[in-house]
Order: sequence, then C-alpha cells, then structure tokens
Amino acid sequence: MTTTPSTPSVGRPLTRLEGEAKVTGLAPYAYEYALTDPLYLGPVLSTVARGRVSAVDTARAEELPGVRAVLTPANAERLADTEDREFAVLQSDEVSFRGQFVAAVVADTPETAREAAGLVDVAYETLAHDVTLTADHPRLYRPEEVNTGVEADTEQGDPDAALARAAVVVDRTYRTPMEHNNPMEPHTTVALWDEGGGRLTLYDSTQGAHPVRHTVAGVFGLDPERVRVVAPYVGGGFGSKGSAHAHNVLAAMAARAVPGRPVKFALTRQQMFSLVGYRTPTIQRLRLGADRDGRLDAVVHDVVEQTSKIKEFAEQSGVCTRMMYAAPHRRTTHRLAPLDAPIPFWMRAPGEAPGMYALESAMDELAHECGVDPVELRLRNEPPVDPSTGEPWSDRALVRCLREGAERFGWHGRDPAPGARREGDWLVGTGVASAMYPHMVNPGSVAEIRYGEDRRYHVGIGAADIGTGALTALTQIAADALGRPLSEVVVSIGDTDLPEASVAGGSSGTTSWGAALVAAARVFRAEHGEAPAPGASARGTAPEDTATPGYSQYSFGAHFVEARVHADTGEIRVPRMLGLFSVGRVVNPRTARSQFLGGMVMGLSMALYEQSVVDPAFGHVVNHDLAQYHVAVHADVSGLEADWLEGEDPHAGPLGSRGVGEIGIVGTAAAVANACHHATGVRVRNLPLTPDLFLR
Repeated sequence: MTTTPSTPSVGRPLTRLEGEAKVTGLAPYAYEYALTDPLYLGPVLSTVARGRVSAVDTARAEELPGVRAVLTPANAERLADTEDREFAVLQSDEVSFRGQFVAAVVADTPETAREAAGLVDVAYETLAHDVTLTADHPRLYRPEEVNTGVEADTEQGDPDAALARAAVVVDRTYRTPMEHNNPMEPHTTVALWDEGGGRLTLYDSTQGAHPVRHTVAGVFGLDPERVRVVAPYVGGGFGSKGSAHAHNVLAAMAARAVPGRPVKFALTRQQMFSLVGYRTPTIQRLRLGADRDGRLDAVVHDVVEQTSKIKEFAEQSGVCTRMMYAAPHRRTTHRLAPLDAPIPFWMRAPGEAPGMYALESAMDELAHECGVDPVELRLRNEPPVDPSTGEPWSDRALVRCLREGAERFGWHGRDPAPGARREGDWLVGTGVASAMYPHMVNPGSVAEIRYGEDRRYHVGIGAADIGTGALTALTQIAADALGRPLSEVVVSIGDTDLPEASVAGGSSGTTSWGAALVAAARVFRAEHGEAPAPGASARGTAPEDTATPGYSQYSFGAHFVEARVHADTGEIRVPRMLGLFSVGRVVNPRTARSQFLGGMVMGLSMALYEQSVVDPAFGHVVNHDLAQYHVAVHADVSGLEADWLEGEDPHAGPLGSRGVGEIGIVGTAAAVANACHHATGVRVRNLPLTPDLFLR
C-alpha cells in the first residue's frame, strides 16, 4: 500500500456506507428499477421428474387480456451455445427434473402472467425416474475432480494396514440432508433488449455481474460488450447467486420476443427450490485409527453425494480431511450418483460445511473412545506442516483458537461423562469443533481511479456487495491505498460498465478486489503524484500471484457450544455459542463480526432445522417455502459471541487479510451435535438434530 492518512481507515468498525439507503428503501434492488412500461414473466414448470413434453396447449393463455407472448419449446428461439445444459432453456421437449422450465408467459402485470401460466396446458410422456441417493447406488461414479478443481480421490501411505493395527478405531457414517439457500431477496432478473435486438441489459440479483455477462453472452452468441449487467444491491446470495442460472436465460429470451420493453422476472420462493441450486445430501463414512492416547495414525473419509444427470456438480466434502490433522496414512474419496434431480450448486462453505460436520463429529467420538478431552485430542493431532502438500503453514493458529476459546468459554472443569449435568428438566452439555476455510484469491480483477472536479477520488470496480459490507470495506481499502481520508473517496460497484471483477464467492471478494484497488492506487500515484489534476485517471489489475506461493494458506477457528436437551420432549436449546477465529487482518471489525455471527447462526440452523424433503414418488421438494423449510430465527439465538485473533497474514496478499464470510458456518453443526451428545449420551449422526432422535 502507499502512504496512509494519519488515521487509517482499514481496521475501523465503520457503519455501512449504503445503510441509510437500504433501511429507508431508497436502494434499488434488481426488481425495483423504475423502468418504462415493463412487462412481467410467468414461468410454467414441469410437473414430472423425467419424460418428454408431448403437447402444449397455449390457447387459453393467449386469449387472456394482457398476454403479450407465450414461449414453448416449439417457438422459442434457438440459442447459440447450449453445451452447458442448465442453459438449454426451452430448446427441446426433454424433461430432466421436476420444476424445470417448459413454457413461459409474458404479460402486462405479474398477476396476469401468473394466471396465464396456470392456463398453459402441458401434456407429458412420463418416464421412470430416480431421485433417491443411497450409499450403494448402482450408478455411483468417481468424478474427474471436485468443486475448486482438485482431484476427487487422494491416498497417502497405507491407511488400510494402519487401521488394521490401530489400538482404537472409530468407524462411523454421518449423513447430511439436501439443503437450500433462501436469501431474503429471491433470484430476480429484469431483461431489456434495445429496439434492434442487438444489445441486452440485465438488472440482476447476482454475486458476479461480469460472470453473468460472460455466460449470457455466450448462450446468445453475443460479444460480451453487447451485454450489460447491473447489480449494485443484492439481498443475500450465500452461493446460490454465484453464477447465472436458467432464469437469466429465460428472461432474456422473453424480452427478445418483445424488444424495447423490459421484462421483469422474480422467482417465487417455491420456484427457487428447483432452479438455483442446493447443497447436495451427503453420506460420509469416517474411519479413524489412533493409539490409546488419541494420536491419529490413519484417516479415511469416503463421501457419497448426488448430482444431476444434466450437469455435474461435485461437492468437495472430503477435501478438509486431507489437511486438518496429522496422520501418516490417509485416504479421501468422492463418489456421485447421477439422479433425475435439479442441479446442485454452491451453498455457504460448499464441501467444508458438511465435510467438517462429519470429521469433527468423528473426532469427538474418538475423544470419547480414548477418554481424552476433546480439546486436548485436537491439540495432540496438530500437524507441523500441511499434510496434503508438505508446505509450511502461512498462519495456522488453530491451537491458539482452541486454547483461548476454551478459556473464554469456561471449558475447563467440564465433567467428561455424557448426561452428567441436569438442571430441572434440561440435560446440559458442551461441545467443541474446529473450523477451517481455505484462503481463496481470484486474480485478474481490475480497478479504475479517476480524480474528479469535486476533488474526490472516484474508484470503479465491477464487484458485488451481497449484503456483506463489501462497498464499505473497499472504500476503506481504497482510502488507505491512496493515502486519503475516507471522505475523499467514492467507490462504485455492481455494473459491467465498470472494470472486470471476480465473483463474490469463496470468501475471496475483499482480498481479490482489494488487491486490484491497491494496484490501481500505486499506478495512479506513480503517474499523477500526490497532487493530481482533475480528470487524472489510472487502472490497476490484481496480480496473478496475490498470495505468496509455497505456503499453505487457510483460516482456522474453534466453536464452543452449550446445548440443553429437554429430558421429556427432546427439545434442543442452544443458550451459548462462542466462535474464535484466525483470519489475518480484519478490514472492518463491524462487518466482519456480522459475517462471523451470520455464519454461526446458519450453522445452528443446519444443525437443528434445515432439511429439504424430497417426495420420491414425484421428485420434488415438498417443504419448498419458509413456512415448512425451517431456519433458525431470533428466538433460537441468544448468547452468541464471535471474536478473532488480531494480526495479519504476511503471505495472504497486500492486505494481509483472508475471507470471513464462510468460516463461521464450518464446524458449527458438529459443535452443536457434540454438545447434544455430551448432554444426553445419545449420539445422533444424521442432520438435522430433531427432538425425536433423543427420545430413547
């Protein structure tokens, strides 16, 4: 970074710069843009899980006053690139999952569009379908790689022989259910083609304006410069808005049918359950071999998940086990079952959240088998270097998180016996779990700085703020990089008219975009000095090697939980949770704490409530709204505390920071499950932890 003002902005707990606009309703989200004479899209979704559309009768829909167009596989335009079958919208009569787009209506009002969509009569040739994941599914296969691009299987040493000779063996299977992202703002796209049909504008709720532009341009065979994506405000994403989905393509197709008129399309909550991804269910077998003192000799983590038959997505649930604890013998595997189901996709900490639930539950079971305190067991298995690569750690502070977290939580003096503590009708227990998340950096983001007539520095980058406080953090970074107070810096984001930026995903945003801001500030100062003339401008690009190569770079943390289980009803309450994390330099303590707490609440929700229930007879999620898909609410959250270790990671890039958005959810569910076991003596290995499972 360059010179800094007397009071640096980075590290200050500033309130969100856009906060007032949001709470007063002045911040326009995608659906709310005031566009002239808009039309509205109503989709028709398949009611079978597999088959073909044999006939579509649109007569009644077309007769309804206010209907402007009805799209079907018979009349929809042919798209330029449908190699990615998620985007082959209305390109054939094939039905690959229940809830797929099979037709659409464009009308004057949203009410008319919905009514007309209900009048479209679709007949099907139904084929037998398979929507059930099992550990021995006959079509299980090994993917070439898993999400993040790493190999699906790894092996070190001879884990089978090590397990055979181990003094203590834990062999357990853990299951996590299908789960769905439910951001408060639904997935929304407003599409507008110019009168000539050559330029497309999308007002989109997305985690990456530029990635959506590239996808949509490719599908329609357009130069990317002819597609503009606008997304300055986004009401949550949690991974599901990390790429374009089929609704973006359908909205653009519908708008092409009525050029010059904007078409608004907001998925309903129910429609989101089949169209924008979900966390795959997992079946995970963990085998740990250790000596009587709990020191690991072998770790085997075998993962079975599902994917869609039309597009592969392999969640990396076993990857965390490759580097978490010391063991000379290790194997991890991933297998997929291709089903007649919607396409899985990112959900906050994909892979790490379910994978660490299984691993940290197994570690707790090992501690119990060996008679070793669960915190101490983890300390005994601390690896000096990354077991998967042999590289030195950049900044592994797990031991400190465990020790300091235990002290703050009041862990010491805990009676190790399950079911030993009772207060009235409540059984009380405590649990611990480790947390980890890789340091991810996406190179290539570009920032532009222009010194204006108003004597302020105007910074532009096409980044997305999905509610994390990114706009505020980037303004703080830019101010310090330029050596100016915050009041002299204005940052614009969320538009492909601004320079290219990577997706807000993988907890990579602030570090990736911040590197571009620092690079642009250095170029600006080199070219224009400390006293630039109005109109002076410069661009900078985040370097390919933002992070120092040769180091294993992860964030770590420790979760401590107190759980209370009602002895008669099995009801679970969690009155205390503490998360202590090591994430390098924290740019904004206020927004960082919000992210930690949000992740922890989502982990609590994962532990106790979240489960998408699929009806095998019809292939759809039956609890597809927030009345039935339960999440943690205010009444479920009481004594929640998140904190972090001060310091910075010298190898993590120019800011010394690592991401904070996802590590809060990693390990939380395991800590809750471990606490419930300690309270009751009942070990539940399937999420969610419902009351009936403890009534034995």
